[in-house]
Amino acid sequence: MNNSNIDLSYIESNPVLKKSLDFAVEIVDYCKVLKYKHKEYSLADQLVRSGTSIGANANEAVIGSSKKDFINKMNIALHPVKSF
Repeated sequence: MNNSNIDLSYIESNPVLKKSLDFAVEIVDYCKVLKYKHKEYSLADQLVRSGTSIGANANEAVIGSSKKDFINKMNIALHPVKSF
């Protein structure tokens, strides 16, 4: 799949999406260290799932169809944050 044609400029104008993307990148980088240096495979995998789901759910909320949908999906995005 060629991702070079995907327009992600809307992320830069939304502080929640920008911060969640930056957080996800930091998590993925840290998990590489956990996996390959410390051999913590299960922990790294769970951390990647939790850390990246925040941005995925926030993005879904932004493109949601209604205010109620937005609130519901932002609440879903908050669940992994509570585990950090």
